[in-house]
Amino acid sequence: MAELLRQQFELGYTYTRSTGPVVGTFLSGLRDRSILGTRGSDGTVYVPPMEFDPVTAEALHEYVEVSDCGEVVSWCWVSEPRDSHPFDQPFAWALVKLDGADVPMVHAVVAASPEAISTGMRVHARWVEEPRGMITDIQCFEAEGDAQ
Repeated sequence: MAELLRQQFELGYTYTRSTGPVVGTFLSGLRDRSILGTRGSDGTVYVPPMEFDPVTAEALHEYVEVSDCGEVVSWCWVSEPRDSHPFDQPFAWALVKLDGADVPMVHAVVAASPEAISTGMRVHARWVEEPRGMITDIQCFEAEGDAQ
């Protein structure tokens, strides 16, 4: 019978991950309460920014600041949030197309009930008090007119 070879092994990640120039620029903008996208060769503004143009595959370098207000394109209601969700009360995940952007981004929208949210609804970002350069600097989106 063959002898089994054994070796103790500890899995570890001994490197530091960088956000890179595009995501880094986006996150730095969030730290400054500014939302940036990139403009593609056909004029499409992508938020969050894309590194490469989906039409030409060329690197994208033109950043565009967009509004922190926009419109709900689609949404789904979370009636029983999990520990990993951003809120412990019911909320919606939504595709929000910000003014100045051509594609929507996914983020949380707070609303009192599923009847209080709708496709086409205008929303604005609720920023955290002390932004740190993370997507969670936008705490959520809420209906325009609601207090920030």
